[in-house]
Amino acid sequence: MSPQQSIAHFRIVSKLGEGGMGVVYRATDTKLNRDVAIKVLPDSFGVDPDRLTRFTREAQVLASLNHPNIAAIYGVEERALVMELVEGPTLAERIAQGPIPLEEALPIAKQIAEALEYAHEKGIIHRDLKPANVKLTFEGRVKVLDFGLAKAMSAEATTGDPAASPTLTMRATMAGTIMGTAAYMSPEQARGQTVDRRSDIWAFGVVLHEMLTGRLLFGGPTISDTLAAVLKSEPDIALVPAAMRPIVERCLRKDPRRRWQAIGDVRVALEEGTPDEAVAAPRRSLLPWALAGALTVISIAAPWLVWRAMRPAERPLLRLSVDLGPDALTGSDSTVAISPDGTRLVFPVRGSDGKQLLGTRLLDQTQVTLLPGTENGRDHVFSLDGREIAFFADSSWKKISVAGGAPVRLAGAPFGYGAGLGEDGSLIVARDRAGPLFRVPPVGLLQPVNKLNNGETTYRWPQILPGGQTIVFTGSASVVGFDAANIEATSLKTGVTRILVRGGYYGRYLPSGHLVYLHQGGLYGVSFDVARLEVRGTPVRLLDDVASNPTTGTGQLDFSPASSGILVYTSGKATAQQWQPVWLDSSGKTQPLLAASGSYFGPRFSPDGTRLAFQANTNNGSDVFVYDWQRNATMRLTSSGETNVAVWTPDSKRITFATFGASGYGISWMRSDGEDSQRLLSTPFSVIPWSFSPDGKRLAYYLTDPKTQGDLWTVPIDTSDPAHPKAGKPEPFLCTPATEILPEFSPDGHWIAYRSNESGVNEIYVRPFPGPGAKSQVSVDGGLYGIWSKNGRELFYETADYRIMVLDYTVNDDTFMPGKPRLWTDRTLFYPGVMNLALHPDGKRFATFEALDSQAGGKGSVHATFLLNFFDELRRRLP
Repeated sequence: MSPQQSIAHFRIVSKLGEGGMGVVYRATDTKLNRDVAIKVLPDSFGVDPDRLTRFTREAQVLASLNHPNIAAIYGVEERALVMELVEGPTLAERIAQGPIPLEEALPIAKQIAEALEYAHEKGIIHRDLKPANVKLTFEGRVKVLDFGLAKAMSAEATTGDPAASPTLTMRATMAGTIMGTAAYMSPEQARGQTVDRRSDIWAFGVVLHEMLTGRLLFGGPTISDTLAAVLKSEPDIALVPAAMRPIVERCLRKDPRRRWQAIGDVRVALEEGTPDEAVAAPRRSLLPWALAGALTVISIAAPWLVWRAMRPAERPLLRLSVDLGPDALTGSDSTVAISPDGTRLVFPVRGSDGKQLLGTRLLDQTQVTLLPGTENGRDHVFSLDGREIAFFADSSWKKISVAGGAPVRLAGAPFGYGAGLGEDGSLIVARDRAGPLFRVPPVGLLQPVNKLNNGETTYRWPQILPGGQTIVFTGSASVVGFDAANIEATSLKTGVTRILVRGGYYGRYLPSGHLVYLHQGGLYGVSFDVARLEVRGTPVRLLDDVASNPTTGTGQLDFSPASSGILVYTSGKATAQQWQPVWLDSSGKTQPLLAASGSYFGPRFSPDGTRLAFQANTNNGSDVFVYDWQRNATMRLTSSGETNVAVWTPDSKRITFATFGASGYGISWMRSDGEDSQRLLSTPFSVIPWSFSPDGKRLAYYLTDPKTQGDLWTVPIDTSDPAHPKAGKPEPFLCTPATEILPEFSPDGHWIAYRSNESGVNEIYVRPFPGPGAKSQVSVDGGLYGIWSKNGRELFYETADYRIMVLDYTVNDDTFMPGKPRLWTDRTLFYPGVMNLALHPDGKRFATFEALDSQAGGKGSVHATFLLNFFDELRRRLP
């Protein structure tokens, strides 16, 4: 099978291995956007429908196994078994390097025993335990593979049928696989007798012997010789360390009635060192010394024993998957939020009218209750009492009761990048692409709570810690791409900000005393002293299947401190941080525009149509690039890593852009060929240039202000000396309590299109320039970006669900008369969280982006994964 082929909705990527049970491939689940392992069953299944039916039935039973040390089975598709993909070497590969030291072998053996114990309690026997079926992950976790597949893949067998033996059933073509399987069979399995859990205990003993000695216990030149050794030869365990010899010996008693009767007893023996009956009676002369030593140990250990007795018993990690219902949607940044008491979920759903809004569901019910007024809501978080939800929609932070009712607007913001609700009802928010965090008090104006440090340009995804005096957040030098960001904390008492972890994003403090965060597609954890704002120890990779978006710095996870801690997340992988600029026409077809992929945003065509300016994420931030698409030549215009939003002058000779950081704040000016240095035109902190008037004498921009949110301004530009332009006195164009941003001059310079949330929903409006005059709403059901066509007859805009609409307009004297919007193309655009499209001056095509590997969204098949007792798991792995 070639890597291009698919099985159902699973795209084959590469071959991982081949054995008696079939061929194993790495594959991608295109619905859930996660990597899986696909085991394609032998051809014999295709000609035996009854056998395939039995296999499917058995596989469904095996899929019920849910244990951290057992590789999960997801389902059966077209004579193929879909399984959890476990990265890392097999135990067989580790043993090939030599005997495993006792201190390394014991944790491995205990985890194998825990997996067997769990399965045996469910009535499932492994039947083919061997080192090749044990994976060692890079995080130190053991995963046992192929649980019960020997029975599932066998032909129907009556009691005593040799077909119950995986060696006699699989008919593998690889001799090593056959020999390996036969070498771990119990005597009763080799005879074809009925097997039970004690057969797994025998195999466990063989595996444990091989781990400790590096040698195969039973072997021979042929299968018959190997099976004869299993049946007749007494196991030679002389090379096993003396402390472990009694445990191994009792696993390997040929009479199953004299063997360990439960693998749980073996696990206990491993934890205690030796089984009870193996402890020899001490010699009389040593008894006084032994008693004295025991009393000393007791006196030293007494405080620990008291603490241990008072400490709640640790519970095993449990994994559950919950279908959120047919109308559930995957959020762009966050999907599922869980209430602090662990009883309620909130997630985006598709309403009856097709619009996205938030829904809530109690965990003991299946019904989802919609929350009217939360249309386009995202980045939702619970209040600490679980009674309210804060969310971002239509350039505003709002909150709503979980019982419903009208939402309350808390504060306007051009963009939303996370929020936390405090105990006093205040809100800590990230309100723009760049800048610090702000506090929204119950009454009063926004207040900055910290200052940018360490060359960083953006603080995002805040979390208010218990007590309300500390916030944890993500800080980054770049506004796009967060794998190199930092997890930081600010004390609201002292104002001190500290970097906790370098290289990570979406940090979350857990009441267990740990900090978790995302980095390179994995969830990491580290012990955290919240009083000192210090992490302790080495971070450990905890999970590999948490969906995340390193482009915007967010993760699809939430937690509840209820019980022993609940972690809820959406499975998947990190959204690729690279995408490709493409041409898009009205038919929905795309063609590559720029061959190279990257983290691009803010595309703008030069007025003469020959070049494309865009922002790109670089090692030190984001910079302006210019691409001559006719010559296929790209030039990096800036190198400071402190730029945002490039705007061409009408003559296509110069570019202005927003700057922030060490080089200054405000609007800068450069030649588009890079032949001069960057010059600062203005110095307001949060000013974003957006468009020039057709004569190039006035620049429209928007200014974010805590008092009036987003406001539209223009500034005259004196270009009599183009090498030394001068900015005149800025003039307000539109300043209201609503958020107005993105001012775009019309081709004749008499109108400005912009975005406003004055109606409670982001829409595109048009006003006469310089005014006065009435405004006209041109978008319907939400709008993100308004773009004029140079033909003077059409206005385009991007919808809230990332599609392109177009409308015809006419002008009668001083009246703007928009026509009815119509869909220009039904293709949904890839949206990286910032501006994602540019209209070419010919008015017939757009430059936009095409994701190389983005997370699957859309309607239905949205599952939430729950890890119960997660805090206990953290204490075990991060003491």
